[in-house]
Amino acid sequence: MPANRISTCKYNLFSFLPRFLYEQFRRYNNVFFLVIALLQQIPDVSPTGRYTTAVPFLIILSVSALKEMFEDLKRRRSDHKVNGFAVEILVAGKWTKKEWRDVEVGEFIRVDNDSLFPADLLLISSSEQQGMAYIETSNLDGETNLKIKQALDITSPLTSPEQLARFQAEITCEPPSRHVNEFNGNIDVDGQARHFGIDQLLLRGARLKNTAWIFGAVIYTGHDSKLLMNSKRAPLKSGTIDVKTNYRIIFLFFVLVALAIISAIGSEFWRQSNIPNAWYLSFLEHDPKGSFLWGVLTFFILYNNLIPISLQVTLEIVRFFQAIYINNDIEMYDPNSDSCAIARTSNLNEELGQVKFIMSDKTGTLTRNVMKFKRVSVGRKNYGNNEDDEFDDETLLEDYRSGESPMILEILKMMAICHTVVPEKKEGEELIYQSSSPDEAALVRGAATQKITFHTRQPQKVVCDVLGNDETYEILDVIDFTSDRKRMSVIVRDQEGNIKLYTKGADTVIFERLKKGSEEDIRNCSAHLEDYASFGYRTLCFAVKNLQPGEYEKWAPEYKKAILAIDNRAQLLAQAAEKLENSMELVGATAIEDKLQEWVPETIQALMAADIRVWMLTGDKRETAINIAHSCALVHPHTELLIVDKTTYEDTYNKLEQFAQRAIELEKLEKEFAMVIDGKSLLHALTGEARKHFGELALRCNAVVCCRMSPMQKAEVVEMVRSLAKEGVVLAIGDGANDVAMIQAANVGVGISGEEGLQAASASDYAIPRFHFLRRLLLVHGAWNHDRSVKVILYSFYKNICLYIIELWFAIFSAWSGQTIFERWTIGMFNVIFTAWPPVVLGLFDHPVPAEQIMKYPALYASFQKRAFSIGNFSLWIGMAVVHSLSLFFLTYFYLENQVVWAEGRTGGWLMLGNCAYTYVVATVCLKALLECDSWTWPVVVACLGSIFLWMVFVVAYSLVFPLLSNIGADMAGMAYIMFSSYTFWIALLFIPVATLMWDLVIKSLFTIALPTPRELAVMYSKRNSSINGFERLASSWAANHGPTKDAATVFASRFSLRKKIQPSPENSWLKNEQQSPEYGSTEMTNFTPKRRKSPPISYENESFVPDQQEDVPPNVTRIVVNLDDEDDRIYMNGGGGKTTRV
Repeated sequence: MPANRISTCKYNLFSFLPRFLYEQFRRYNNVFFLVIALLQQIPDVSPTGRYTTAVPFLIILSVSALKEMFEDLKRRRSDHKVNGFAVEILVAGKWTKKEWRDVEVGEFIRVDNDSLFPADLLLISSSEQQGMAYIETSNLDGETNLKIKQALDITSPLTSPEQLARFQAEITCEPPSRHVNEFNGNIDVDGQARHFGIDQLLLRGARLKNTAWIFGAVIYTGHDSKLLMNSKRAPLKSGTIDVKTNYRIIFLFFVLVALAIISAIGSEFWRQSNIPNAWYLSFLEHDPKGSFLWGVLTFFILYNNLIPISLQVTLEIVRFFQAIYINNDIEMYDPNSDSCAIARTSNLNEELGQVKFIMSDKTGTLTRNVMKFKRVSVGRKNYGNNEDDEFDDETLLEDYRSGESPMILEILKMMAICHTVVPEKKEGEELIYQSSSPDEAALVRGAATQKITFHTRQPQKVVCDVLGNDETYEILDVIDFTSDRKRMSVIVRDQEGNIKLYTKGADTVIFERLKKGSEEDIRNCSAHLEDYASFGYRTLCFAVKNLQPGEYEKWAPEYKKAILAIDNRAQLLAQAAEKLENSMELVGATAIEDKLQEWVPETIQALMAADIRVWMLTGDKRETAINIAHSCALVHPHTELLIVDKTTYEDTYNKLEQFAQRAIELEKLEKEFAMVIDGKSLLHALTGEARKHFGELALRCNAVVCCRMSPMQKAEVVEMVRSLAKEGVVLAIGDGANDVAMIQAANVGVGISGEEGLQAASASDYAIPRFHFLRRLLLVHGAWNHDRSVKVILYSFYKNICLYIIELWFAIFSAWSGQTIFERWTIGMFNVIFTAWPPVVLGLFDHPVPAEQIMKYPALYASFQKRAFSIGNFSLWIGMAVVHSLSLFFLTYFYLENQVVWAEGRTGGWLMLGNCAYTYVVATVCLKALLECDSWTWPVVVACLGSIFLWMVFVVAYSLVFPLLSNIGADMAGMAYIMFSSYTFWIALLFIPVATLMWDLVIKSLFTIALPTPRELAVMYSKRNSSINGFERLASSWAANHGPTKDAATVFASRFSLRKKIQPSPENSWLKNEQQSPEYGSTEMTNFTPKRRKSPPISYENESFVPDQQEDVPPNVTRIVVNLDDEDDRIYMNGGGGKTTRV
């Protein structure tokens, strides 16, 4: 295969059969049926024939094979299209057009503007000055911001094919890896070695933009390219439903073995009791086929269909279409981004209905990731306010001009210089800043509003308009930001020749690197940072250091050596940076606002009402994280926060132990509490004995906020919760590349296609455009899919046991001989044809409760989990299957006991009994599907009644086969006429299924009356009330005019709410009102048009307003009010007692 040819196909012509069979026979049920099919080939051992299992099994395998081939064919077509793209390759000094598949390592290629790179390339030169090029990486990470690349100065002059043809060099680089943001290599030209890195690497799949052409040298091709290295399959996740189903199958297997042994014992007893007294059967006494082991094998084959052969393919069909439902749900479509929900896998649909823990990123997930520069701190003074949409404080420049603070210009210059932003000029000289980090772009725009405008980037230089004059700064070195360093530095030389180190980063790393005597500056800055954090702003600190020429010249060679290193490069760079980033002078701090996404508080409240624990995992500082937690309703003013902020293992362990006891006390007092823990404490909390205390405490908390976290810590927390909460499903949701590890570690990963690109969405199991769509994804699709799939599984077990256990009852009357009551091919076609559609329609069209109702009453979500696939519910279904089989067999047996069911006095024989019983079983199990379906739609009714009709048609056709096909259907010849000509058969068809299903009606009625489930209550109330006022948090004019009323919905909510009830005290006069009061801890949302409101607040205390109808708010109810007149839809939240706060 050519080096650059790619293949994402799963199979080829030779590997399809072995790989497909390996995939299929990793499933225990397929191995079981293979064994049965092989046992049936033993002569005279199978009472059901040699092919009655093999043929249905082959049909099911064929369906799976066709599905695999169809999916693989789509991959093959896509590969062929990509491999055939055209590219220009340098051959004998001329550009020659070839296909991507022909590209090889070491060749020179030309890529034109707006074209994709066919392989990983070293940028040699470009049409731009000094070898600069702009690329877009949306195919790799979803980011549409342009990134700048620059060729080395020793290759940038090579701008013609003739020069390239004469150019010779030796390239040494690291082995292929999947790290798209890291790369190291050296190029040796005429004995001179130069390092090149990620700034010179053009990745396969990226697109050239705003550059006429580039020349590149091929480094990695095909599957060695970073794009293909990152195309590995996500870790295989198995659903809890599948695991439980496997356990149920294993249980039924042992039941099958037990029944085979019992039947063989019955056969032995019958033989010993009857054969000695029957001289005409004496030859059976010494028949080797009458041995005990032979009997066990015979009955094992006879009862094998107790395990449903079609279960797996039925589930695959159901899950496939359930995923299509998710993809096409218009309620989860976002018009702003023109994107909708995407189910990237269908195997975890039921897991969405069993979520107990949600691990959520903050930035871009709960917030919009649209950054705006809000505040700046310089010296002792704080500039800006919290009310304006962006920074707008004229006193900043006024103070600079007055000479009050010379550091003002320094911090504005740092904002305009210390970054990796690329300016792009649009028509009308408008500047557009392209940046992979929204924070950096916000700071550059903020500096521009203060007349420090960054407008030109050149290799090793940036040009800024400083108060009307252009100033050029030479970029000597850039020390990049990493998650470990938590800071970025640039070393610049200004026009006067001064060399400066500019550093920006987190306060914790900046403060500890300041020069001695900076304590007062740190105190002033810390006070401002705490104020910023109280509003949920993202903060950065800035520091500067003036370098002497000798100091820089001494340091630079060591840093250059670290840059050229291939091994341990990151560690060597960090060590070199530490030698320079010290004894700095604090310049100031900035605050950037990242607003909450729409409906985040409502979504989190609904999820918590559904008994789901929500965790927020963020890299922000503690104060910011706590404030965002309040803003998004994760915690409330009355929530007690258990803050773990220790730096040593011993202190962290003691704190966790102390809080574990406190949590038990708070649970007894029925008070809400949440835990807040930072990254340093978390490092110790996940180690040794502390891990146990941390896990126990975290699982007790209503919410958990983890701050200052690294990406790997997020994944470790997810794995810890998965290991401790074995019964609960853990869902992780994020939007950035730093969330990929967390998403892949969770049971279910949800990605948000946001400002940080599509890496999280690409690695996820489900992708949604906005966080608030998670509410519908879980409460509606999750609850529905879970309930539907469980019904499919239980129904599949039920219908098989209902039919095939009849063979056991018949064995009692057939001398335990192993004789089957049914014709052999009807046995095999039961799952494949006659009862194939009822479970499918149950899984696709059943609506347990209306979507609007479960959105209003999230507590219904948890109620679905309790009884859906419990051992009790499974036992009930199996018990009913046994009862139904008893009823169907013995009613049919007694109805045909005299065998004379025709006026002429004819008898029908054993097959008349079998076919009648089979007909009644088909009718019963199909009608059972209708009984179990909560909403009858035409597909459900057609599938159930049509299956009964299909059996009737089959009987007629099968009765006419013999003697046309001499080896098939001899026993069934004429059976359709024999059976259908008996009027008693038709009477029994009406009576026996109805009588059998009376068991269901009685048991269902008793359970509904004595122990109604919340779902049953919901169904009853939805039928009695045309409109329901429930847990509906979205703003509505109805709520503003009416409020909650004492109707069936209010009573219904109180009956199944999962919140712990707290008895009101008599002094609470608001409870005495005739109007029904909201439930404790509930939340309302209403609209108001203000008559009067004070100027916007600067803090969270006592914001006053006057709605149209001011009502007393109970102290234990949170009321959210939306001002419809505000353009920015400010939201105010009353935390109880009449105090209203701004969300």
